Amino acid sequence: MLNVTIDGVRVEAHEGETILSAARRAGADIPTLCWMKDINEIGSCRVWVVEVEGQDGLAAACNAPVFDGMSVRTKSPKIVEARRFSVKTILSKHRGECTTCKRSGTCALQSLAFRLSVGELEREPDYRREAWDGSFPLQRDASKCISCLRCVAECSKVQHCSVWDFSGSAGQRSVGVKEGLSIDAAKCALCGQCITHCPTGALTERDDVDKVLAALADPNILTVVQVAPAIRTAWGEGVGVPRDEATPGRLAAALRAVGFDRVFDTDFAADLTIMEEGSEFIEWIKEGKPRPMFTSCCPGWVRFAKLHYPEFVGQLSSSKSPHQMMGAVVKNTIGKQAAEQGKRVFCLSIMPCLAKKYECDVPQLATEGGRDVDAVLTTREFDRLLNMLSIDCATLPEEPFDDPLGTSTGAATLFGRTGGVMEAALRTATYLLTGENPPFEACDTSDATPERPWTDKELDVAGMNLRIAVASGLENASRLLEALKAGEAEYDFVEVMACPGGCVAGGGQPIAFNRELGCERAEVLNRLDGADELRFSHENLDIQALYVETLGKPLSERAEEWLHTDQREWDI
Repeated sequence: MLNVTIDGVRVEAHEGETILSAARRAGADIPTLCWMKDINEIGSCRVWVVEVEGQDGLAAACNAPVFDGMSVRTKSPKIVEARRFSVKTILSKHRGECTTCKRSGTCALQSLAFRLSVGELEREPDYRREAWDGSFPLQRDASKCISCLRCVAECSKVQHCSVWDFSGSAGQRSVGVKEGLSIDAAKCALCGQCITHCPTGALTERDDVDKVLAALADPNILTVVQVAPAIRTAWGEGVGVPRDEATPGRLAAALRAVGFDRVFDTDFAADLTIMEEGSEFIEWIKEGKPRPMFTSCCPGWVRFAKLHYPEFVGQLSSSKSPHQMMGAVVKNTIGKQAAEQGKRVFCLSIMPCLAKKYECDVPQLATEGGRDVDAVLTTREFDRLLNMLSIDCATLPEEPFDDPLGTSTGAATLFGRTGGVMEAALRTATYLLTGENPPFEACDTSDATPERPWTDKELDVAGMNLRIAVASGLENASRLLEALKAGEAEYDFVEVMACPGGCVAGGGQPIAFNRELGCERAEVLNRLDGADELRFSHENLDIQALYVETLGKPLSERAEEWLHTDQREWDI
């Protein structure tokens, strides 16, 4: 161990450890903009400078290693002035429109400039502009890009898509879509991780809030809203409600306060998805189809497979994602009732996801009732809507979701974290094969984390040895797919989530700079599952009623029409 002193505080450090790492253990707060641990440690922003006793000039805290006996200062006037200079240099090429920017309040550059009391710039900023397709779910404003390369690193190292690239060096560096391609041609999976890791408003989602406001104001429209499982873990972050108070009941109340006519829970459709996907998996096994069968709940993963691994598309489950299933049920039941009253249904999904903005526009997912979902808002957009309407969410009472499409089980709630779809599917698939509910621990996938390439286990079900795997993050997914291609791994059923940790860390979730909140949010879902009286999708009485009254049985002709799609029939 090495002895290091940080601002007079002695700490022990490991060989090769950076000043930044040691300083944080000593309680010193060194600001960063470009740095991401183990992902982007290029030291380009120059705001992390510190003084090292005995050395001329300032050292790079984020990538300079400590040495035995090192003494570091992080708070001197010289350091403050250097950091101010660096921030002013960045601001000289940044379009500052903080009052209207979507990232105002969560922008790391804004926060740092305020913290350092940067003051006025000597001249007007000179920034880049570039054309962008305003209809694409992912939006980029080059005038706000600070060339920190966080998006480049996240997309290439964590998500395996390499959509972004840079040219030039030092102060002349610029970031854009690789090879000068349009974003539509760059094979973007729309995971949105570049957005959640961007320190400024350079990357955002397409704003669809005005479309929702127009629907709410139209007396001829019946507005129906549904919320994904992961929303209940994070929606309070953007409206000032602590996580333990941002309950599903308060979420339902907030949706009614906005003015929606029907407030449903996508958890209902998650239970429905399990009935269909679980039945499909059993049929898949019995028919001896190529294995593994892959889950299809995550549209980012489906896009990734279609764009980067088309050879596996035929092994994707035909089941639509839960919010699309919910939309199809709504449009073909409530929609027909509304039409008799001279109204049409506007179905809104509130999702932790960017890819679902794309997914709802896919023509092949429409049914006789029309397109399943009319619009998707991210969690961030939903929070902006609540703030826009001055809804005091902290004082709202607990309210239930509307029946019957608002009832669900604990299994459905798990959909929001990595491994949750698999765990829910195993609970019900085991029942469908044996007629008995399995012990919860037999299906447990809570050990699945994005830090592992993938997690696997084997289960003995009705005399069959089922091999399953779970992966989250597209770099991890690609490793698993390559292992399958090479014959180095064999599985029967595989869950893939595009975002590391699953939907709880989705590209549409609230942004906390340099904080990965997926694990904290996942624990909310685990607690809700454990506290639910019903924890098996097949025990949802309203799901059972839907089959008796409308669908018949899983994989019936009507279920196939409403709830399934042939993945091979449509491309990106």
